[in-house]
Amino acid sequence: MKRTQHAREISSRFKELVENAGDSLAEEHYRELALLIEAGIDTAVMEALENVADRIDKFAHEVRNNAEFFD
Repeated sequence: MKRTQHAREISSRFKELVENAGDSLAEEHYRELALLIEAGIDTAVMEALENVADRIDKFAHEVRNNAEFFD
């Protein structure tokens, strides 16, 4: 998925920055970083979807309420 690729790209960019600074980390750490980034993306998406679902639920209640009092 796109989020996986995006997380890998961010991790690769971080690796470049680390190596340009003259440091290094084990490749395993960069893979773990990509997983953490992907988890963060997933969390942000789920929170946004929950917000949308709450708004839709509120709107549905308003529509139902308005329909009950429609003349």
